[in-house]
Amino acid sequence: MKKLTIGSAVYDDFDGVYFTYQSLRLNNKHLLDQLDFVIIDNNPTSAQGKATKHFCETTQSIRYFPFTEKTSTSIRNEIFKNAEGEFCMSIDCHVLFEPKTIPMLLDFLATNPESNDLFHGPMLYDRLDDSSMATHMKPEWRDNMYGTWVHSDGADIGKEPFEIPMHGLGVFLTRTNQWLGFNENFSGFGGEEGYIHEKYRQDGRKIWCLPFLRWLHRFDRPAHPAYPNTFEGRIRNYVVGHQELGLPLS
Repeated sequence: MKKLTIGSAVYDDFDGVYFTYQSLRLNNKHLLDQLDFVIIDNNPTSAQGKATKHFCETTQSIRYFPFTEKTSTSIRNEIFKNAEGEFCMSIDCHVLFEPKTIPMLLDFLATNPESNDLFHGPMLYDRLDDSSMATHMKPEWRDNMYGTWVHSDGADIGKEPFEIPMHGLGVFLTRTNQWLGFNENFSGFGGEEGYIHEKYRQDGRKIWCLPFLRWLHRFDRPAHPAYPNTFEGRIRNYVVGHQELGLPLS
């Protein structure tokens, strides 16, 4: 069994998949025997979907799975279902890591092989400024979404992992066979942040920020995302998640 699966759920983002996974492969050539790469394609029949499949097959090292049962960001569940690694890390298909990040992560996992917790890392912004990065989210509402970024000063981060209430889901990982999963009734975009963290807490587990697991996320999409992202669908997911966890809808 490989040590770590790294996977993404994608909907028409060939460029993101290409550069994210080529960067991972280029920076970690000496570790490829420990890594398992997975792509879940939520729009496989489009031109971008076909290009993504061709790219994965050409590399001969990225396993490609089409998924058309529903359109949703929650299909990240499929990454864990198809993972062959002992641990599994879901990443957005437009995330970049610093060159030494994956080796440090593998070392950390080797010293915590039985952990059932959920792990995140600080999110860098485009300016790559170490003095300001998002280490977690506050559990509060803004702009009809749950969770607001907290920008911690780099000097306060330190070297040791620290507990956090919640984080964005551009990067998160856990032991593969201990993934608690998103509600299968989620559809469309949103509702997972905060929900999955509370689900882990209710199960007696913890949520951590690993200071070395720093990631750069591309937010701008000039052509606009093609997947469904409606206010009504997002609120529906929040209701579904709150009902599952026994949280008041107020």
